[in-house]
Amino acid sequence: MNFEEYDIVVVGAGHAGAEAAAAAAGLGAKTLLVTQNLETICQMSCNPAMGGVAKGQIVREIDALGGWSGIVTDNSMIQFRMLNLSKGPAMWSPRAQCDKAMFSLNWRQVLENIPNLSLWQDEVVDLTYDGNAVSGVLTRMGITVPAKAVVLTNGTFLNGRIFIGEVSFSGGRIGERAAVGLSDSLRQRGFAVEKLKTGTPVRIDGNTIDFSALTVQPGDENPQKFSFSPATHPLREQRPCYLAYTNERTHDILREGFDRSPLFTGRIQGRGPRYCPSIEDKIERFAGKDRHQLFVEPEGLKTNSYYLNGFSSSLPLEVQLEALHSIAGFENARIFKPGYAIEYDYFPPTQLNFSLETKLVENLFFAGQINGTTGYEEAACQGLMAGINAVMKLNGKPSFVLGRTEAYIGVLIDDLVTKGVDEPYRMFTSRAEYRILLRQDNADVRLTPLSHAIGLASDERMRRVETKMSHTKSLSAFIEETSILPSDANGHLDEHASAPLQQKVKLNSLLLRPELSLDNLLEMSEPLHKFVDDIPSDIRQEVCCSAETEIKYRRYIEKERDVANKILKYEGLTIRDDFDYNSLLALSFEAREKLSRMRPKTIGQASRISGVSPADISVLLIAIGS
Repeated sequence: MNFEEYDIVVVGAGHAGAEAAAAAAGLGAKTLLVTQNLETICQMSCNPAMGGVAKGQIVREIDALGGWSGIVTDNSMIQFRMLNLSKGPAMWSPRAQCDKAMFSLNWRQVLENIPNLSLWQDEVVDLTYDGNAVSGVLTRMGITVPAKAVVLTNGTFLNGRIFIGEVSFSGGRIGERAAVGLSDSLRQRGFAVEKLKTGTPVRIDGNTIDFSALTVQPGDENPQKFSFSPATHPLREQRPCYLAYTNERTHDILREGFDRSPLFTGRIQGRGPRYCPSIEDKIERFAGKDRHQLFVEPEGLKTNSYYLNGFSSSLPLEVQLEALHSIAGFENARIFKPGYAIEYDYFPPTQLNFSLETKLVENLFFAGQINGTTGYEEAACQGLMAGINAVMKLNGKPSFVLGRTEAYIGVLIDDLVTKGVDEPYRMFTSRAEYRILLRQDNADVRLTPLSHAIGLASDERMRRVETKMSHTKSLSAFIEETSILPSDANGHLDEHASAPLQQKVKLNSLLLRPELSLDNLLEMSEPLHKFVDDIPSDIRQEVCCSAETEIKYRRYIEKERDVANKILKYEGLTIRDDFDYNSLLALSFEAREKLSRMRPKTIGQASRISGVSPADISVLLIAIGS
């Protein structure tokens, strides 16, 4: 049986697939989203949380580009925290604990109501081709769906295998079947296919937890939100999270099970995420530590299920339970389901162009965990970019590619395509060279104009950004031009252990003091208070945050922008697609081999390829006449 033809078919309805389908349809492409189970769209397989260090910046970037993850998160969150407020603004990272059932339902509601988008429950087992280009998909039901482009976002389902101690079985998530056949077909087509692993902890019945033995971790007193859209509202009622700790007895119990662990017996071959290791990895790697911090987090408003963040394990069930019962507060804990590891196929991302289109097959795009990443946020932003670029390719327009100076999304994709991965890639602020430029508060200013130009971000979004920028500029100017007298300031300064004024000064000179904030200035200066009150209430907090950051950190921002502009000259030096690297004998053999295989578009991209030295870059600069 044949379906009608679609412009784009997206395979998989996780976080990458949902954003890809929404973006493609939002840009006018007739789109079909195929998933094994419509009831588990955007299932939060691991921790039901969005954001965190660097990940929160990515969610705000997705939102600024016109994606949906921020809106769905705002409508599903049960706790909000802005992390790293004790550090500089480059490190401030929003994080939300979500109701996992509500999150999935909200995403489904979004997808079902997007024009040009259809949903279909089935499993894609193979692709069809027209020469060197993809021409559609073949499903488990024997249906052929013709398509001009295909986006694969299969997550951990490709040949997924679940491990719990000596027990192992096929599965994409526990209780859900793996996707079998597709990765083998692509391997036969010439793609490199390798394996990675990830894991998840036990889910615990909250009725059996002694919360009095745990440390309460409340949400922010004044919670913010992820989306820049006025359609969502900050959270009013929050659920607490908690802290718990392992102990030496816990570690002894876990060690006793190591000889039955698939990680240590070699039955799992794939590399796991170094920055989110299983509890047995932690015990082995940090043998000198007598305890590890755990986060006890609710999975929803209408469930007693709790997620024990930091306790991922593939040990036998009886070992998991005994170790759990040795932790204070969990002596009588019962679980809903065990922790497990999952090993799955992925495609090394050096096989991709920066648009996320594959180099081997035209009009075929990969996004999400099949590219070797880990995390909902990393997957979602790849899906968004793949969906956009699939439409751009079909419309004969240039690829929509973000640079490292423009977005964390640009850093992520550049890292994947130029460096590849040997473990699941997770985003951190330290991966971005220009993180003070890529703050969470200015994602809309950085990216909404770019998205609006291609037709994804709405006119309303663009007007809102322009309004915010205008008010931010006016507020900054007012702070820099308005003076304050010692009689108005010194009482407040004394309360904050700040040196008193001897004469009238401009407000911005006080804002430069590390112990003072804009809120403190509002208490001192009635003119400033009146000025801020005139800013529209729906953007007031964003405007104040942006103005304060721009003034307080201007010297650092300008210095980083200067460095970025110098580096950008290399990003503007393009390399022909047919450039013959093998003809440049002055290049090292490794550089010739890697440059020929990866085909960087610019000198900047070439410089970030592992094995390409500064000397090789000098040879290239001479060869292209720069």
